[in-house]
Amino acid sequence: MLSTVPDVLLSGLAMGESPRWHEGRLWFSDWGAQEIIAVDPAGNSEVMLRVPFALPFCIDWLPDGRLLVVSGREGLLLRQEPDGKLVTHVDLRGIAAGGWNEIVVDGRGNTYVNGGPGIVLLTPEGRLSLVARDFAFPNGMAITPDNSTLIIAESHGKRLTAFDIAADGSLSNRRIWADLVDGVPDGICIDADDAVWYADVPNKRCVRVREGGEVLQTINHDRGCFACILRGPDGATLFIIATEWRGMEKMAEIAQARTGQVLTIEAPAPGAGWP
Repeated sequence: MLSTVPDVLLSGLAMGESPRWHEGRLWFSDWGAQEIIAVDPAGNSEVMLRVPFALPFCIDWLPDGRLLVVSGREGLLLRQEPDGKLVTHVDLRGIAAGGWNEIVVDGRGNTYVNGGPGIVLLTPEGRLSLVARDFAFPNGMAITPDNSTLIIAESHGKRLTAFDIAADGSLSNRRIWADLVDGVPDGICIDADDAVWYADVPNKRCVRVREGGEVLQTINHDRGCFACILRGPDGATLFIIATEWRGMEKMAEIAQARTGQVLTIEAPAPGAGWP
């Protein structure tokens, strides 16, 4: 029988977010400390990058292995070059001046970034366009393994919303994938059984749901769960980023308290799709 109590892999984080599995380790953004950190399955951690701006909200990788970092308040998507330098990958301020949040790169090299105005698409050829708008606080995103569907968490809407992805990367057929009733979704990930896990800050939990909203499993914790991803050596380890949350107005206090954790627990199905 699978455990319902997660293990603590790493603690003492300022404010973690955006877990991603890359080259045998879990990478994530500790935006409270302006760091990108990698941790291995044994809990050995390493600071991979320190950024010169306040909120490195989210990370992902281009197909060629270069790291992308969302500079949320500055309205920039940055890229780390082989020499370690950060350069501007794309300037998002022409669409909206800041407030950018989540990023996911799909299996075709299309990059999706969301924020206040909606979702933008950056194609491998460099075309930038706004492909969806009008969300109730857009948050986590995930793409199915066949690159056909994008799912986005609408935190204030208490729902997961899905789109069909066209051959050119554009989005259509907007629909509610799951009405979560009292759920407040933040980061999300997809598993091989076509279920979605969502992290929930105010309810201090991580929840697995089917399309339509049926709850399959709930992992409760003693602090807010901000993001999750299914990966690890077996593909079926659920990594959860959790932190005590006291509101944006107390961000400095939260970061100083360093209550952030990386949790692990075995899941019933391995991860699938992106991230």
